[in-house]
Amino acid sequence: MVKKQTLVLIAGIVWMAAGINILRIGIVAAVSVNWIWWMVLSMLAVFVLFFGMFFRIVKKHLKRIYGYDDAKKYCFLRFFDVKAYILMGIMMTGGILMRTLGWIPDRCTAMFYTGLGGGLTVAGILFLVEYIKNVKREGVSQ
Repeated sequence: MVKKQTLVLIAGIVWMAAGINILRIGIVAAVSVNWIWWMVLSMLAVFVLFFGMFFRIVKKHLKRIYGYDDAKKYCFLRFFDVKAYILMGIMMTGGILMRTLGWIPDRCTAMFYTGLGGGLTVAGILFLVEYIKNVKREGVSQ
């Protein structure tokens, strides 16, 4: 059981770890293909699209976590809600299956996973920045 502020830290670590892992898969694929200009633009578009989506999700999760009672402690898994765990499971299963079955060419993996992994990593950093800001704020007020 952890305080709600620790849930923010856990979320940041989990989101960054997932993002770095996806980014790693994208980079491995990226070094095996010849990049051309439209691939770079596609990767940037994927980053912008997913970062925008993740930014809203981060804000939603922060609002939910900060709505928890300060006096209580919570299960460390409560940094996500049930809907987020289901979505994460579907996305992970789908990505693993498609790569394992060879349905996604390396060129697409390189573009998509680098953009997605970058967006997810930055979202994790947003959680960590929020955690650090609150730790500093609490330190000043004590």
